[in-house]
Amino acid sequence: MATPDRLTATLALAHALSAAERGLPVIPLSRTKLPALRSPHHDEPLSGGGPQRPPCRGECGLPGHGVYDASTDPAVVRALFAAAPRATGYGIACGRPPHHLIGIDLDTKHGDDPLSALEHLGHEHHFTLPPTVTVLTPSGGRHLWLTGPPGVDIPNSASRLAPGIDVRGTGGYLVGPGSLTTHGVYRLAPGTAHLPAAPCPAPLLALLTRRPRRPPPPPTVNSAQQQAGGRGQGLVEFVRAAREGQRNTRLFWAACRAWENGLGESLAPALTEAALQAGLTLAEARSTLASAARLTTGTRA
Repeated sequence: MATPDRLTATLALAHALSAAERGLPVIPLSRTKLPALRSPHHDEPLSGGGPQRPPCRGECGLPGHGVYDASTDPAVVRALFAAAPRATGYGIACGRPPHHLIGIDLDTKHGDDPLSALEHLGHEHHFTLPPTVTVLTPSGGRHLWLTGPPGVDIPNSASRLAPGIDVRGTGGYLVGPGSLTTHGVYRLAPGTAHLPAAPCPAPLLALLTRRPRRPPPPPTVNSAQQQAGGRGQGLVEFVRAAREGQRNTRLFWAACRAWENGLGESLAPALTEAALQAGLTLAEARSTLASAARLTTGTRA
């Protein structure tokens, strides 16, 4: 009889082969969700004063290069898992043909409500997410699978769109459904297993590929006050209308937009007051504002 570890590895390989048959490039993962194969270059000495060699992405022909090992070839997949007998799951490389997969990771472990934040982005930018493959994570989050157009690189990011919304694009990977990790098993959401990954809506694609803007120079007091009476007031009202479960998310998002547009300093008191009215404590509001300032300007509010 197979040992539990051997059975887990066999199931992981079976899931990975099934994904590869659908054109999804896969690699073996460990329980920590990291690639299960050690880099073949881990014992190589670091170069001294000379120029650094570019990192090897599999050009050496050996396995152990993470997402760059990913393949849809059943023989290659079997060989990768044979070299990683303790693998308990598999990763799916994003951005690779034929699907050019984009992963929208709605992460709830920080207490935010990323689904609400994503819905707000859709309302603001005029898009709705079509039904698509959805994977439930052990922590209570979910991965939404979308497809992108060929030739478009989607950068990986963490909470750039909004708190709790991470993006897996070119050079990234998603944990595949059926994978066992230290926190549990990744599973397909009911009713989505038969769905294809839906095309990414054009407005969302534009958000994913947009380069972060450098903050403009601080406006004059009069200019800041004029802007705060317009667009800035809308951000304040957005925070004030937050319901339970949305407060930190809305404040963080609004503060980021304020600092990106040069309104951070002038709008911070009004945003703080709106957050207090919505139910946050003063310490929570100040901490969230400081986080937004660090993210968008590299300074502390």
